[in-house]
Amino acid sequence: MTDASQNFMDMFKKLGEQLHVPSFDMTKIMEHHQKNLDAMTRSWQAAASGATAVANKQREIFEASMKDVAEMASNYTPTGSPQEILNKQTEFAKRSFEAAIKNTRDLADLAQKSGADALKIIQERMQESYDEIRRSLEKR
Repeated sequence: MTDASQNFMDMFKKLGEQLHVPSFDMTKIMEHHQKNLDAMTRSWQAAASGATAVANKQREIFEASMKDVAEMASNYTPTGSPQEILNKQTEFAKRSFEAAIKNTRDLADLAQKSGADALKIIQERMQESYDEIRRSLEKR
């Protein structure tokens, strides 16, 4: 099997010589790919960090909700006028709704920032890569 692959490589090399294809600098190619991998790693880390922030915010929201429910339960008195009971329930519903809107906005902001940070890393690497290719072509 080695002979067949070696023969193929020799054939490929001879074809390249006949077509005057310039040789490849494997070190530069490997450095280029290493930079790409590094950028992907940083991007994934940014995304993971954002996911952790979202999860922490969700935990915080859950804990605050449980605290509010416990508070409401401890302050709930089934006695009193129907108007007083309705007012307490309305106030709790209003606070819950406002908190839900704020929490949803906060979660959306965290997710958006996380995605933007990860995308920015990739975009910067793409620009660097483009610049590297352009510079290598200008040298010729």
